[in-house]
Amino acid sequence: MQMTTNKIDSANAKINAAITRNTIDANVEKIAQQLSKDAKIAGFRKGKVPLSAVKKQYGERLVQDAEGQALRDLLNAALAEMEIAADTLIGEPNITKFDKNDNGIDVEVTIAMRPAITLGDYAAMVPAVTKPSIDDAAIMARIEELASAQAPLVNVDEDRALVSGDTALLDFEGFVDGEAFEGGKAENFSLLLGSGQFIPGFEDQVIGMKKDEEKTIDVTFPESYGSAKLAGKPAQFKVKIHALQAKEAVVVDEALAKKMLPGFEDASVDLLKEKVKEQLENEAMGALYNDELKPSLMDIFINAYTIDLPEFIVDQEMDMALNKSARDMSEEQIQEIREDAEKLKALRESFREDASRAVKATFIVDALARAEGVVVGEQELMQTIYYEAMQTGQDPAAVYKHYQESGYLPAIQMAMIEDRVLSKLLNDTIK
Repeated sequence: MQMTTNKIDSANAKINAAITRNTIDANVEKIAQQLSKDAKIAGFRKGKVPLSAVKKQYGERLVQDAEGQALRDLLNAALAEMEIAADTLIGEPNITKFDKNDNGIDVEVTIAMRPAITLGDYAAMVPAVTKPSIDDAAIMARIEELASAQAPLVNVDEDRALVSGDTALLDFEGFVDGEAFEGGKAENFSLLLGSGQFIPGFEDQVIGMKKDEEKTIDVTFPESYGSAKLAGKPAQFKVKIHALQAKEAVVVDEALAKKMLPGFEDASVDLLKEKVKEQLENEAMGALYNDELKPSLMDIFINAYTIDLPEFIVDQEMDMALNKSARDMSEEQIQEIREDAEKLKALRESFREDASRAVKATFIVDALARAEGVVVGEQELMQTIYYEAMQTGQDPAAVYKHYQESGYLPAIQMAMIEDRVLSKLLNDTIK
């Protein structure tokens, strides 16, 4: 077997070889001899089957197995020659040429490897994080907001007009073309103004009304309304207000603290403020991390490191971007690029920079995770997917199976690792 190897860089290698007919024939003999020991062929005792009978019985399968063995031997020899460890390979080697001829098979194989990355003092690149400060006004506003959400509605005796945030207790009846329609009538209906519960324009016209006031409201049902009979139709609603209601005024005292901190025997206003401050700090830190610091830190790492990228992974990323783009195209646009090979090639090429950046980020995160000892195991991955599915009312097992069959699990796992490793690096700098 003639073989030429080319380790292009730390992420890509190529093998060119000519597998001789003698090599394939020798493999056929070897595999046939192994089969003859266990093969069950009519007319022959087990272990006494002649090679000729085995070759006749298994024919083309023998040749395919012999060629497969020759490819495996070729790959092992090439990796040894290039001093490439098998555990650094990414995916399966890509056979880009497999030409059979009278002399054997001409083969070309491309190999992708995890690129070598020298991280250096990466911790020095991480900017110092200062915790957002939470003032007393924000703490009190949150306490009042939380308490108000639990507070009961009470009637407003004051003679005033309804405002956004009030709750109106009202009767209404709707008409289209002068006729009442099904589902358009209710009595003593409780409507929170500003909630967007009714069709656009309805609540805006209720605002400003007073107790015992009656009014006819003109609105138009949206084109996308669920009922085809009403969609896009102008309508009139006769409305009568019975009562104005608002949330009971919030008093921040020891009683409220005990109500809002049921698990604390020492509940007090000061402890309530402390717990709410922690909550606000966590929310602020979460927003700061996710919206600013993590994307910024990832940009720092991407710009700081120059690494070799496996070509076929970049190609895969470009193909995914192309397919995603095609989903947003019209039939005419899709047909146009199908008929114009150069236009299709240019469109695909336009995704190369972003694809390369995404692949580069993945390998940097992988190297950082190894350095920091950050791991997300299969069990944790499954638990996370199950939890998020339950939070959205979906069947956890079905969601996990869908992700598994669609090949999304590695991407989800890497996203979790990225989030964790960047958080860890940032947490180490908190002031």
